Amino acid sequence: MTLTIRNMVCDRCKRVVREELETLGLTVGRVELGEVEVGEFPSTLTLDAVRQTLQANGFDLVDDKKQSLVEHIKILLINEIQHLKNERLASENYSTFLERKLGYEYSYLSGLFSASEGHTLEKYIIALKIEKVKEWLRYDELTLSEIAWRLGYSSVQHLSNQFRQVTGQTPGQFRKATHVVRRNLDSI
Repeated sequence: MTLTIRNMVCDRCKRVVREELETLGLTVGRVELGEVEVGEFPSTLTLDAVRQTLQANGFDLVDDKKQSLVEHIKILLINEIQHLKNERLASENYSTFLERKLGYEYSYLSGLFSASEGHTLEKYIIALKIEKVKEWLRYDELTLSEIAWRLGYSSVQHLSNQFRQVTGQTPGQFRKATHVVRRNLDSI
């Protein structure tokens, strides 16, 4: 059985979910961002108990097929943008990438995502990219040109303009700031 779990955004999340489910007595197989394969439920364990345990750790069980698809969209984008999995072909934009990976037309995916999340897929992708830019700016190991190239921006100017629109600061101002605000990926 595969469980879809919301707010799994990193390897630490995978570890916590595995440990919590095993503590409940479940046999846990494959654990990926947003999905966990588990064995048969013990007779004493209910889905509500699993949900409560997950919620106590900042996660949630997704049991609606449309919401599960939205979570899958998020995981694909987090893996691609934040974890740099490079599953997207060089010639693909994000809409084509999602269509290929999920088997649905982008217009359907986009509408479903917007209805569920209250903002567009485009804004979500931008928010993920900006959080990655913030991370790299704080490390101060890459130039803005390198960051723009790694995230697929057409130019440094395009990245700078988008960064300023989202954060209210230029990348240079952000890099020099002593107090930095970054968002958790599960809050985007």
